[in-house]
Amino acid sequence: MPELPEVETVMRGFQDAFQGQRIRHVTVNRPDLRWPFPLDLRERLEGQTVLSFHRRAKYILMRVENGWSMMLHLGMSGRLLLGQSGMNTTPPKHEHLVLQTENGARAGLVDPRRFGMVDVVPTHQENAHRLLNGLGIEPLSTNMTGTYLHTVMQGRRTPIKTALLDQKLIVGLGNIYVCEALFRSHIHPARAATTLTEAEADSLANAIRTVLEEAIASGGSSLRDYVQADGTKGGFQDLHLVYGREGETCRQCGAGSTISRITQAGRSTFFCANCQK
Repeated sequence: MPELPEVETVMRGFQDAFQGQRIRHVTVNRPDLRWPFPLDLRERLEGQTVLSFHRRAKYILMRVENGWSMMLHLGMSGRLLLGQSGMNTTPPKHEHLVLQTENGARAGLVDPRRFGMVDVVPTHQENAHRLLNGLGIEPLSTNMTGTYLHTVMQGRRTPIKTALLDQKLIVGLGNIYVCEALFRSHIHPARAATTLTEAEADSLANAIRTVLEEAIASGGSSLRDYVQADGTKGGFQDLHLVYGREGETCRQCGAGSTISRITQAGRSTFFCANCQK
């Protein structure tokens, strides 16, 4: 599933193409994805100028001039592909939603597994939406500090990696970037969250921010379905230090140790037992 850097990258491409443009046409090619498309989706969007974009957790919000926002989640296999209307190309398979602007920009939502979702919500009520209400802090916000991490981890006996994936504490983090941040912080992923020291919390908060910023700058990680809005792959998968590198020599401590993999909560965790304690 796309994580925060991938969603941020897609949103920025969408924003570049659509912000300030008037939506000419909305085409819905099936009744539902994970949930039904809103019946008033076309009514809320057609003829409206796009004012701004916002990302909350792994959701993209497109705000239009009539006071409504379209909320989009890519799910596990969703892609938002940008192009130009009127080009003599065959629409891709599994393209379920198409937005077109008056200046010819085209955005198509392709989702083979249909685990994504689209909804419309009054812009001033975005945070009250059932999927956004109760979410944790943004990891790139000023609220993401070592003090915050140390505080919320106190008393939690779950592994630190599992705690970091809890979207009620911190949003947008997934398997890839938690593994990478823990590696850079020298923290073993199986340690109980409550054992995190203040110094380690500071290091981890900085590592989370740095990893996410580097991933966004690289266009995210393309492992299976994810591509950027222009159809190209991201580049951060080539910069992974531990994720997906089981059995490879640790790039930090050298030939004396290799990257290990364990399973936590049904997900693969990659780490170096020599670097991470």
